[in-house]
Amino acid sequence: MDTRNLGSVEPLTVSALGLGCMGMSEFYGTRDEAEATRTIHRSLDLGATFLDTADMYGPFTNEKLVGAAVAGRRDEVQLATKFGNERRADGSRVGINGRPEYVKSACDASLERLGVETIDLYYQHRVDPDVPIEETVGAMADLVSAGKVRHLGLSEASAATIRRAHAVHPITALQTEYSLFTRDLEDDIAPVLRELGISLVPYSPLGRGLLTGAITSPDDLDAEDRRRSEYFPRFSGDNIHANLRLVEAVRDLARQKDCTPGQLALAWVLAQQTTDLSVVPIPGTKRVRYLEENLGALDVELTADDLAALETAVPRDAVAGARYGDMSSIDA
Repeated sequence: MDTRNLGSVEPLTVSALGLGCMGMSEFYGTRDEAEATRTIHRSLDLGATFLDTADMYGPFTNEKLVGAAVAGRRDEVQLATKFGNERRADGSRVGINGRPEYVKSACDASLERLGVETIDLYYQHRVDPDVPIEETVGAMADLVSAGKVRHLGLSEASAATIRRAHAVHPITALQTEYSLFTRDLEDDIAPVLRELGISLVPYSPLGRGLLTGAITSPDDLDAEDRRRSEYFPRFSGDNIHANLRLVEAVRDLARQKDCTPGQLALAWVLAQQTTDLSVVPIPGTKRVRYLEENLGALDVELTADDLAALETAVPRDAVAGARYGDMSSIDA
């Protein structure tokens, strides 16, 4: 497995492709903890050792699942988790919380659930508009000083917020949605990441599964799959039919490259790495067979012509529907 460095200040070396673990516990249909554990173990066996979770997934159960799965193999893993989307044990939402005292209590709780002494990369999951980012990152920096956290990250933060945060303590990575279907960050955020030496960790690099080609209609999703709700407009009404036409264009190009549509889409994200911006996608899956398919993207080599063909097939503004039905939690 190739590796990539996150951040420019004491970089964190991770596998070139990570594993998003959220769907193993919530949001994307039925759960199977045994298969999820097998998927994590297979990921480690194949060298994809950068694992991503958060306290709000489950809530709380995903960190426990990941912690149990990596027990005895901690030294192999680069472990990332997040705080800030506060939820109760019954799943109800409290709101976004960036208060310094909460940062520290949330970290202690995550360490206990994960069964580890240190978190490799600790993200603020969403920016709290009611708490100055300097106060939140100051509390996160205290966790680094205490040895509880090695590196700091932000998720879905604006360019201005990133600058302010980085002035308090070096930010290693920004996690945000990025794929052929979501390229908003290229205008304002990516230039700041390059300038400050902050890396990009794209979540949903497969367009929440649309770019795999496995979804042909909302009926392909489990009844309890949240993608069937109004929270994900790209999967509903006329939007999904327009978006599936774009996927068909990706499928045609994938045939020419002798790979799957998902592998081609992931290869495009991986190819966005430059000398001044490290990019490490974290496609999520809860099944071994999809994990293995995703890792096949590392073997797909794209030429400049291939990249141009993909971007012509999926014009940046062609995707129908907002990425969330409610974008109010996204820092702007």
